[in-house]
Amino acid sequence: MPATHRHVPVALALILGLFSSSCLVSRRVIHRRGKPITRATAPKLLTASADELSQRLSDLYNAITSFQAKADLTPSIGSVYTGQITEIKDVGANVLFRKPAMIRILGRYPVVKGTAFDMVSDGSTFKASLPSKNLFETGSDDAPRTSKTRLENLRPQDFLSSMLIMPLDPATEAISLNDFIDEDNAYYLLNFVRKSDSKVMRTVWFDRIDLSIDRQMVWYQPSGELATDTRYSKWTEYNEVMFPAHIDINRPKDEYGVVLDLTEMKMNVALRDEQFSLPQPEGSQLREIGATP
Repeated sequence: MPATHRHVPVALALILGLFSSSCLVSRRVIHRRGKPITRATAPKLLTASADELSQRLSDLYNAITSFQAKADLTPSIGSVYTGQITEIKDVGANVLFRKPAMIRILGRYPVVKGTAFDMVSDGSTFKASLPSKNLFETGSDDAPRTSKTRLENLRPQDFLSSMLIMPLDPATEAISLNDFIDEDNAYYLLNFVRKSDSKVMRTVWFDRIDLSIDRQMVWYQPSGELATDTRYSKWTEYNEVMFPAHIDINRPKDEYGVVLDLTEMKMNVALRDEQFSLPQPEGSQLREIGATP
């Protein structure tokens, strides 16, 4: 009986030859930050441990004690889940922040420059003035968001929790690290895990080209739904402190978002208590959010 096993290498060689033929091979171009790269231009990806990235985050946060900023604001309603997003252009804003958690945001309408909203929070309670509705709201920062007018559910803490990324709380959180690389991106994903139940609370994305922060995702608990998705870019040095000049905040479940483009930033300036005072305008209607009707 003739031996047949000698034909196997020949067949394999033919198959390999076919797949190595230029007419059957396609090459995909790898991009980094939107630019195609080659062997000669490929940036070296930086390496870091979870602890090193956590320390980097702490250093950024600890460098800030206060700031006074002006920004172009682009609020939006809708989300990727509804299939439609409507943006409101050319709203100006002044933002004041002082640690530990004082924040005030004053929004102005375009052209007429009247006040669109004025809101303040001390980290536990908030106040918000809406002159166009002659309405003044107060309540806990975590009070239910029940208004059918989506932007009325916007809270000062939504700005603060996105503009300043909190460092690790060793008493309640642990960290883990994932390496995410595909044709267009190279990231470290630093996960903040609650110790009590091992749930991932939030994830901070570090670009492996320079270890700058590109994104933060915060999850509702215990459902695990996405609460806030914030993107950061145009990192700029202000008074020797790095801060993103472009911040894109999205709250898909609440169906609204806000984009901030900083036009002026005064970092670590002295701010007075009265700058965070927001009394109820005379004659306005008071609405206590979360109070029993």
